Amino acid sequence: MSKPVYVLGGPNLNLLGTREPEIYGRDTLEDIHARLKGLSPAVPLVLRQTNSEGELVTWVQEAGREACALILNAAAYTHTSIALHDALKTLKIPVIEVHLSNPAAREAFRHVNYVAPVATATIAGLGAYGYELALGAALRLSSQGGS
Repeated sequence: MSKPVYVLGGPNLNLLGTREPEIYGRDTLEDIHARLKGLSPAVPLVLRQTNSEGELVTWVQEAGREACALILNAAAYTHTSIALHDALKTLKIPVIEVHLSNPAAREAFRHVNYVAPVATATIAGLGAYGYELALGAALRLSSQGGS
């Protein structure tokens, strides 16, 4: 069996669909995950969300050992977590950063990004569709031998 693509989500993504739908859309995280499974049924996906920074760091480290690529929406940890930055820096697989909204067009504190400098690519501002683009990019980059 081929290595999976890890799709990891940070804090409050469990509230998608109800939390500020004018910013994040009406799709739930389960909706997004279901679409990803439908897009690439032959590729195993590891789909996880946590509100805990330490757990997210542990999963990133696991992805480095087990996955062919990582799709990450670190949510608020994008702007605060040096620990997450350091974990991502160790990866030898493609890392696609995803944001439903466009952080650069929002509050100034969201302009700080500890993920982008260690990500292969960033997709932002396209809502749930960004995950679909990220999956395509992750599969393409991993089949080309990594980032």
